[in-house]
This record gives sequence, C-alpha cells and structure tokens, in this order.
Amino acid sequence: MDRNIRDVLNNLLVDMFNQILTLEEYFLKERGITLSMSEVHTLEAIDKSEGKTMSDVAKRLRITQGTLTVNVNRLTNKGYVYRVQDKKDRRIYRLKLTDKTHSILQIHDFFHREMVDQLISKLSTQEKEVLADSLSQLNLYFNTLLEK
Repeated sequence: MDRNIRDVLNNLLVDMFNQILTLEEYFLKERGITLSMSEVHTLEAIDKSEGKTMSDVAKRLRITQGTLTVNVNRLTNKGYVYRVQDKKDRRIYRLKLTDKTHSILQIHDFFHREMVDQLISKLSTQEKEVLADSLSQLNLYFNTLLEK
C-alpha cells in the first residue's frame, strides 16, 4: 500500500476518534448533562447488557470489574444506578437504571444518530455499502486483536 495513503488513513482515523469523543462530550454538556463520557458509556452498557451483572457490563465495556465498580459507585451516589439482588441466586446483583437515566440515553443516542445521518447523507447506496463493509472489516480486525 502506498505510504502516503497509509499515513492519510491513520491520521484520519486518529483525528476522527478524538473529534467524536470531544464533540460527543460537548454535545452532552450543552444539553445539561454533567456526567463524564465514561459515566454515560457505563449507563449505555448497563442499558444494553442482557444480564445486567457487573461481569456482563465490564465485559461489554472492555474494562475490569474493579474499574466498573468505581463507575457504578459514582453513578449510584449520583442517583443514576442501583443494585438489585437476584431472587434466584442471592450472590448475584443486577444493575438497574433510574428513571432520570433515560433522558440522558436518549440525548446520547440522538448524537450518534445525527453523526451517522450526517456521514451518509451525501453518499450513494453503493458508497454506503462500501463504507459499511470497510468499517466492518476494521471492526473485525480490532475485535480479533482484543480476543488475543
């Protein structure tokens, strides 16, 4: 591969990653959300987790359970999360979101929908398919690296 193309792609990926995080944080703060991006992503992971256990959520976020415990304790103190003991296995605690979490997740989802809509708004169907395929391949590569 041409070195210039490799450098351009690398710079674009790194720059876009940093821009997305910065813009996402700004977007949420502008709408009155005072939580950190880590806290918002923890809420999202709890919401999307099937089992809603600490291990399920930590795995989804690709962080240790210790790191998740710190985030969950902070979110619990702020009134966004609480723990419920499993009725069948009392050793297990499931994470639950409070009602005030839902508006945060809606705003967060809106940011992502707008970002994707803007990305594809001027692309042809074929270009959208090529982009989706390329990003899928990149995502597969990252997942393979993480599994090692």
